[in-house]
Amino acid sequence: MRARALLFAVFIASICFADSIDVRLVTDEADAVLRILSTKQPTEKDWQRLFSSEGYVRLKKREESMKRSFTDDEFKQFVLSQDLSQHAADLAKTLEGWKQADMQHVGAAALAYLPAGAKIHAKIYPVIKPKTNSFVFEADTDPAIFLYLDPAESKEKFENTLTHELHHIGYSNVCTRDDTDRPKEVQAARQWMSGFGEGLAMLAAAGGPDIHPHATSGAEDRARWDHDVANFNSDLKTLEKFFLDILNHKISDQEIQEKGFSFFGIQGPWYTVGWKMAVTIEKTFGREKLLNSICDPAKFLAT
Repeated sequence: MRARALLFAVFIASICFADSIDVRLVTDEADAVLRILSTKQPTEKDWQRLFSSEGYVRLKKREESMKRSFTDDEFKQFVLSQDLSQHAADLAKTLEGWKQADMQHVGAAALAYLPAGAKIHAKIYPVIKPKTNSFVFEADTDPAIFLYLDPAESKEKFENTLTHELHHIGYSNVCTRDDTDRPKEVQAARQWMSGFGEGLAMLAAAGGPDIHPHATSGAEDRARWDHDVANFNSDLKTLEKFFLDILNHKISDQEIQEKGFSFFGIQGPWYTVGWKMAVTIEKTFGREKLLNSICDPAKFLAT
């Protein structure tokens, strides 16, 4: 009953906040690669269609910004590889499934866990590429979410992942703050507390506090999450010590970076502890109280 109510709330949000959501699926890169894979002798026009596609141009721009080698010739070798051709049918089937995802609904699901005034504008690029990673690019100017086209990922899992990433974009859009008037150590602690945003995104992607964050995932991912969430009490103390060490100048800047990033893991304490805290607040006080606290790390902890 509660799950139906949450779905209805997302439906209403998608109508009421249509102007706040602009999420577009851009599949031209993947379409161009699949077209080449479907023909025995791709023409120069086929290659130009790929290399001029919006998805490829932005993917290349991102890789070059990371100082990584990414040339048309290298990508051509990847597309013509035997391994990729063997998966062409699965890739085509997966892309077709992902195209059925409702972008407005996904955007509304993310917006349902953001404060008033949040906007979600982004382009989604399912891409066929050598690296299997997914990432956000140019979030401050022209937000793009690149998702590796994975045949093992269903449409439902794709929507879950997309909602998670869109929540990050909306969060950064609405939760702006200026901590420059605070002491350096306080700025650092508050900055790292924003890592709990991963847990908030998990809650948004699930669709509610009573829905398992990995309801659309495989058994392995679900079991890993359940195991890690069970460590909530000890992980909470570990994070508390981390924040106190920062505030009391007990660790160096390098140690702060190393420890802070270690809490990401596959889906480490930033995810599990952040999710558990957010769920506890929503179940105890309601979603409005949660949304009123998420932009202020100290308020979130106090709540």
